[in-house]
Parts: sequence; C-alpha cells; structure tokens
Amino acid sequence: MSHIELVLWAGLAIGLIFGACGQATGFCLHRGLVQRWSARGGYKLQSFALALAVALLGTQLLAVMGLVDLSKSLYLMPGYSWLLLPVGGLLFGYGMGMANGCGARALVLLGSGNLRSLVVLLCLGIAAYMTLTGVLGPLRLKLSELTTVNPALLSVPDGWPRFLATVVAAGVLLLFALRRTSGDSDPSGVASTTSRRADLVGGVIIGLLVVAGWFATGWIGNDDFDPLPVISLTFVAPIGDVIQYAMLATGMSLRFGIAVVAGVIVGSLVLSLLRREYRLQGFETPQQMLRYIVGGSFMGVGGALALGCSIGQGLTGLSTLSFSSMLSALAIVLGARLAWKQYHSHNAHHAA
Repeated sequence: MSHIELVLWAGLAIGLIFGACGQATGFCLHRGLVQRWSARGGYKLQSFALALAVALLGTQLLAVMGLVDLSKSLYLMPGYSWLLLPVGGLLFGYGMGMANGCGARALVLLGSGNLRSLVVLLCLGIAAYMTLTGVLGPLRLKLSELTTVNPALLSVPDGWPRFLATVVAAGVLLLFALRRTSGDSDPSGVASTTSRRADLVGGVIIGLLVVAGWFATGWIGNDDFDPLPVISLTFVAPIGDVIQYAMLATGMSLRFGIAVVAGVIVGSLVLSLLRREYRLQGFETPQQMLRYIVGGSFMGVGGALALGCSIGQGLTGLSTLSFSSMLSALAIVLGARLAWKQYHSHNAHHAA
C-alpha cells in the first residue's frame, strides 16, 4: 500500500477505537465541565485531563525522537488572529452548551441511534464550510489579515524549556486526574470506583489516539514527493469534509479526517449493538430542535474561526504546547460556562 492508503487505514482504525471508547465511557469535555459546575460526582473532567496529559507526553516524545515535525502543524504556525481565535472559541463553547456536547460526542451519539446528533452534525459541517470556503470565507480572511500577530516571544523554545514545560504541565494534569472527587452518590463506593476506573482508562486511550494520529500523519504520511498534512484528531472541518465527500466523492480524495469521522460512527454503532444499547432518539419539542440547530451552527462557525474544537484545540492543539491552542481552549471553556449559566438561570426562572 502507498503511504496515503496506510494513513487512511490508520485514521479508520483510530476512529473505530475512539467511537467505541466514547460510547463505552461517555468521554466528553462538556459533560465533565457540567459535572464540576453542578457540584455533581463524576470523573469526566479528570478523564479529559488524563487524556491531555497522555497526549502531551506522547506528542512531545514523538517530536524529541524526530518522528514527527510538529512545526508543520497548523497549531504552531508563525501567526494567529488575536480576534478570531477567542471569538471562535467562545462561539464553539456556547454552541457546545446549547447542543449538549461537541462534534466528537455528537458522532458517538449518532452511532448509538441519537438522531438529534444528526441534526447537530449537519448544521456544524455546513456552517464550518460556510465559514472556511463559503459565503463567510471572505469576511473571515479579511478579519484574519487585519488581526494576525506573530507571538514569537510567547512560544515555548525547544530544548530544556520545552522539556520542563511538558513535565510541569503533565504533572499538574496527572495530579488533578488521579485525585478523587467529592459528591459521589454511592455510599459503598463500588459504583464510583468502577466509574472512575472506566473514565480514567478511557482518558488514557483517547490520549494515545491523539499520539497515534500524529504518528500516522507525521511519520507514516511523511513522503518527500507527496507529503500529507501533519494533523491528528479534530472534528470541525472533517465533519464538513464528510458531508462534501458524500456529495462529490468522484471529485475529491479521501482524507485522514474523513476516515476518522467514519470510524467514530462505525465504532460507536458496533459497540452499542453489541451492548444492546442502540436506541433511536429524537427531539422532544420544536424548541429543543431549534436549540440544537443553533448550537450546531455556532460550533461550526466557531470551530472554523478557532481552528479547532474541544478535541482539536483542547487535546491535539494543546499537545503541541501551542499558545494559540491555549487561547482557543480557554475561550471554549468560557463559552460553555456562559451557556450553562444561561440554561440554569432560565430553568430557575421557570421553576419560580
């Protein structure tokens, strides 16, 4: 097989494992944030932190060994927009809150029969392409030109500074991930221990999949005559790519991201059928449908502006120690917080 075919098969395998793991553990940044903000027991946020620690350590190890040139990734480009990254992150995080999960989680839920996720994914993919190459593309490019800066002083230098930054960041994440949370409802601790173990194992697997993505595109896909983009897991543009490929398959080539997205859906579907958890679900009210449509659209536009999603920037981008990814990830969390506060104030108003 050619290096391109090998990368596509690797992407499909990564997607299958991601989908099965997501279906089994419910891996989701939004769910973890809501657990924390609601003071409920659970380990979803610890799972995400552990995934980030594993992704960070593994990615930096690949770079040190010379297997992957991270400087070729979009996360370490010389300039970034000080306006579009935070605005996009806020939009994505707010949309994630409205749709009750990110694009990756929507793919996993679609595989288990959740038709609400299909609407979210269609809106996300179309809105992302509208922003990247469609009617909103010229405006995005113009704003990017006007607001792009080169933060050379904010980048982490190679060598000992990068090594120390990796060790410190991974250490803090591991300490947070391995601590127990308060508020577990099971007095015996059996259920909470089982849930904690499943979430932490899921976090390790997802983190390793980020590393596997870098290895697949950065080493297997490295060819002097036909190099492939150095990327890993992200779920904004690839969802749009899948929609476009479904319509124009004879006019475009398969990509790593398309293979990953297909694998996630199939992996979740297979495991949900094996566990007899597949169940068709739809919208309960027109208002709920409208909220999910707006949420998916916000995630598409925001993810395109922020150059990634809660996985693409929150795991893959941060694994490169990119300052722009830190800015986008922080904005995503803030956007999700705004949506959560609005939702709770709305419920409190109706309850009163």
